[in-house]
Amino acid sequence: MLRTTAPDEHRQNRRPRQVTTPWQNPCMIQVADHISAIRREGDLIAVAAGRADLDAIVPTCPEWTVRELVHHVGRIHHWAAAHIEQARPDALTDDEAAAAWGDMPDDAGTSDWYRAANERLVRALTAAPDDLACWSFLPAPSPRAFWARRQAHEAAIHRVDAELGAAQSVSATPEEFALDGIDELVGGFYSRRGGRLRSETPRTLAVTASGRTWRVHIGPDGPAGERGGGPSDCAVEGKADAVYLALWNRGRLTDLDVTGDPDVLALWNSRATIRWS
Repeated sequence: MLRTTAPDEHRQNRRPRQVTTPWQNPCMIQVADHISAIRREGDLIAVAAGRADLDAIVPTCPEWTVRELVHHVGRIHHWAAAHIEQARPDALTDDEAAAAWGDMPDDAGTSDWYRAANERLVRALTAAPDDLACWSFLPAPSPRAFWARRQAHEAAIHRVDAELGAAQSVSATPEEFALDGIDELVGGFYSRRGGRLRSETPRTLAVTASGRTWRVHIGPDGPAGERGGGPSDCAVEGKADAVYLALWNRGRLTDLDVTGDPDVLALWNSRATIRWS
């Protein structure tokens, strides 16, 4: 099951690694589209937070209440914005990160606090030059492109969490945006060596969405993702939004069309875990 880390993920001993893995032409949509998505998904998070019981457990992140979820996403937006605004050459320290997001709001102010965090991030990305030089940790054409893409998908996935936590229906994810999110996951997070996703016997999982295919090769040193089809031990296929959410553990891979060795899918479900370090 693919999970993100708990709210203390930016402790110094879990700081994201600097990007070292090449992934040519990684972004499938433009920076402006990612910035628009941050605003769109942020609006939906704020609406869901305003409707929800903030003490409700988030079904897809059961270690969090809705309150903790919204705090987490707002903190991440402030954290990202600070790197962009300051053109930071390295990651914020714990104390600098805490200063970037400040005190958490009271319950009545939670939605407005989150909207302000989202707007700060949008302003920072909009004002940043294309040649911004700052710290980042996944392949992208530029640091500005990295932060726009990463924060757009951070918001989108947690928007699903917020809507489920508010016991409301999940909003649709645009097809091209979902495809871009699959591409980030395979070519970014799962083209970095290390982590729990590994197998002594090399295995390959193929993922096809809306006619586009990626493969994740899983070996003893970890995963390596690539675009394009080819031999695989297991293949999953479906509409872009369904595959996107399933790979992020916001839907079930078994609800997609699955062929091949089910043990490969079981390996993914049990060991595919996103951590920043």
